[in-house]
Amino acid sequence: MISSATDPALRAVGLAKTFTLHAQGGIVLPVFDNIELTVNAGECVCLVGPSGAGKSTLLRSLYANYKPDAGKILVVHRNETVDLLAAEPWEVVEIRRSAIGYVSQFLRVIPRVPALDVVAGPAIAKGIPADQAKALSKTLLTRLNIPQRLWPLAPATFSGGEQQRVNIARGFVVDYPILLLDEPTASLDAANRATVVDLITEAKARGAAIVGIFHDEEVRRAVADRLFAVGKLSADDWLSQLAAGKVAV
Repeated sequence: MISSATDPALRAVGLAKTFTLHAQGGIVLPVFDNIELTVNAGECVCLVGPSGAGKSTLLRSLYANYKPDAGKILVVHRNETVDLLAAEPWEVVEIRRSAIGYVSQFLRVIPRVPALDVVAGPAIAKGIPADQAKALSKTLLTRLNIPQRLWPLAPATFSGGEQQRVNIARGFVVDYPILLLDEPTASLDAANRATVVDLITEAKARGAAIVGIFHDEEVRRAVADRLFAVGKLSADDWLSQLAAGKVAV
């Protein structure tokens, strides 16, 4: 299906997900049901809800790391709207390479690969020349306060905050049309949180559609265009209970 200029960049339709605990007698745990989410270009939607509501599961489902039980995930890719859940595995890889960036809570990379190469990897895979990809990576690592002496070293030797900043640089090295961010600022100090807010603001300005989880209220207020509640509480009810100390994020 050819997309039009008004098509949303990302849309979840009727999304449902359960987990089956095979080691515990096949118990089925419902996570979410009938998720309807639309994200437009240049918009940041923040997922909210109490701990355990399924926010990270939804984000991983939007990246096709988890396969929902029902529904569609529609993304714009090469001027067409594609259902990520119906795509062949090779198509999913191609869509991720060019259309969807994902910053997880933890950096997972091949051991012994230098930090500079870790960051440049997605850009090179997309076809950007290596020297240009590394120049972009150096700029991001500098902005995120990763000392130059660490660039040739494997991130496995870094602190948790340093690893997360490498993870963020890797996620932003390509101008993805869609960005999925799972608590990107959780282990960062104030200065680096501000840098991430700047990166998100710049991504929105160039038209990226962003879905994120931000437990830091200040960051959430700075980047969110709207909130999307996951779980039984509405966004307004969740905010009220959060302010009253009745829910945990």
